[in-house]
Amino acid sequence: MQSFAPEVASLLLIILIVLMVASFIGWVLARRTTSESGKATVKNLNERVKSWWVMTGVFVAALALGKVGSVLIFAFMSFLALREYITITPTRLADHRTLFAMFFVVLPYQYWLVYTSWYGMFAILVPVYAFILIPVLSVICGDPKEFLERSARNQWGLLVCVFFISHIPMLLNLHVPQFKHGNAGLIMFLVVVSQGSDVLQYCWGKLIGKHPIAPTVSPKKTIEGFIGGVLSASLLGALMHGLTPFGPVNAGIIAFVITIMGFFGGLVMSAIKRDRGIKD
Repeated sequence: MQSFAPEVASLLLIILIVLMVASFIGWVLARRTTSESGKATVKNLNERVKSWWVMTGVFVAALALGKVGSVLIFAFMSFLALREYITITPTRLADHRTLFAMFFVVLPYQYWLVYTSWYGMFAILVPVYAFILIPVLSVICGDPKEFLERSARNQWGLLVCVFFISHIPMLLNLHVPQFKHGNAGLIMFLVVVSQGSDVLQYCWGKLIGKHPIAPTVSPKKTIEGFIGGVLSASLLGALMHGLTPFGPVNAGIIAFVITIMGFFGGLVMSAIKRDRGIKD
């Protein structure tokens, strides 16, 4: 087990208290709200709180178990994410060889690179070598039907579910001179800012949101919620600069970039759900 730096431990305690308060408020609202629209809002809020509990548990376990534990936990998360992605995308019999390579060759090798800190190969395995491997495996099966679409879907799944997620435990391998608080703080900073932005955008949208950004993709995301959430989460990032080797200004700028990318990432996920006709 790995001990936490004081800043990380303090933040975890704050998150725990906030989650307990939010759960209690959600429990009270669920019993007092009578209108249908109010019940839907409360249900959405409680689902977000439950997701926070799960995510917090996962990240605490990953940080507490150290490098080996974090690599294994995030590898398992990538496996579940990729499995979820494949279940909602159409595949053919000719894709089975490709899918086997994705799950049992590329995914474990990507996380082995994280464990061994081989950043050079880590950075190009999925976007270069897997990008070439997937269409090759598909084409030798001799099924040209929807070949381009199938290859693109599989390649994109690896990027989102494996390559992107694997960058989180890779933060533990960064060597930051004269940074005494440990790299676990970097992961906490990333997670709290990105998820905090999502929650704050939701809250600002509910309070003052009037103008949808992409109504056909995600009608509940508004310009007002986006601006309020981004600015609030950027300020939150600046206040949490102690978890990073940066000062308040630079931490706030980094948080701003994280919130912008997180917002558009959320829109992309919403577009996938709309395309596949699913809610979650």
